[in-house]
Amino acid sequence: MMVIEYVRYKIPADQADQFVSAYATAADALHTSSHCLGFELSRCTEEPTSFILRIEWDSIEGHMEGFRKSPEFRTFFASVRPFVGNLEEMRHYERTAVLSRA
Repeated sequence: MMVIEYVRYKIPADQADQFVSAYATAADALHTSSHCLGFELSRCTEEPTSFILRIEWDSIEGHMEGFRKSPEFRTFFASVRPFVGNLEEMRHYERTAVLSRA
């Protein structure tokens, strides 16, 4: 069952460009993973130091066992490692029946 991982970050303003660049590089590893179905990195307009990464995974096992134990994860983590200390939340969510598709 597909799950959505939300990762919230608080990034100092003077590191925001580096953070976005790091995720632009890390995106290649997500694109390569057969377990990643899609992703996006968003920045809060009201509080520009707040970012949310949203990743759709084929399953929790696909993320935790498949991706995390893959060479792609090592590449991904090497890119974002400097920002791990800025993590505020990292959790998996399931969609509910309340949904709209544009």
